Amino acid sequence: MTNRPDRSGSCILAGLALATMLACLMSSASAQEIRHESNKRMADASASVSTDAAPRSAPQVMRRGLARTEKGPYYVDFRARTAASWGHAFVWYGKTSEKAVEVAGLTPAGDTWTYVLGYFTWVPSETGASYGDLDPDYLTANYRVYLNEADAKRVFAYIKKLQASSPVWNAETTNCTGFIGDIAEYMGLKVPNRWQRPENFVNSLKEMNGGRQVVRLSAE
Repeated sequence: MTNRPDRSGSCILAGLALATMLACLMSSASAQEIRHESNKRMADASASVSTDAAPRSAPQVMRRGLARTEKGPYYVDFRARTAASWGHAFVWYGKTSEKAVEVAGLTPAGDTWTYVLGYFTWVPSETGASYGDLDPDYLTANYRVYLNEADAKRVFAYIKKLQASSPVWNAETTNCTGFIGDIAEYMGLKVPNRWQRPENFVNSLKEMNGGRQVVRLSAE
């Protein structure tokens, strides 16, 4: 009997090796296809989000920019605060990008006696910041309006001129509400009765003008 090499075992092993190799190749190809498809979907999704988001974000930025432009970089804030008697009316004015503010108002100069005397006659006045004007705890009412740069220069110059030309104070005729009322009138705002409590005056000023936030002065 002739001994022949048993090739069946080798064939089986070779077949198993080939099957394993094919399975690995197929698995690798499937994985690559899955990764490729996944990456493609992610890329498509990113492109879709970018395309959809761009048109929405652009108008939002534009609207915010327009809102700032409309309001203007300058302002006048009509304010009222508590005081020992009737209260006090005054204005803040300045630039929105700066923390520092200018203060203008009409008050009697001196002590309590000067204030009491001012109910009967005219007494010397002060037109800058007074005690409590910068303290938010004393604030009872305010109405802020915005101006562009050109109008702000005119209004601020008028305020300084009014300060320089208001040397006296009187409780009944030349008082704080009348002072800020002159500023409001110069700005083209409707002005309420000036002989009332400062808080009521500022609230009435805002109400009469519909709470408008932007003021445009007429051309000279």
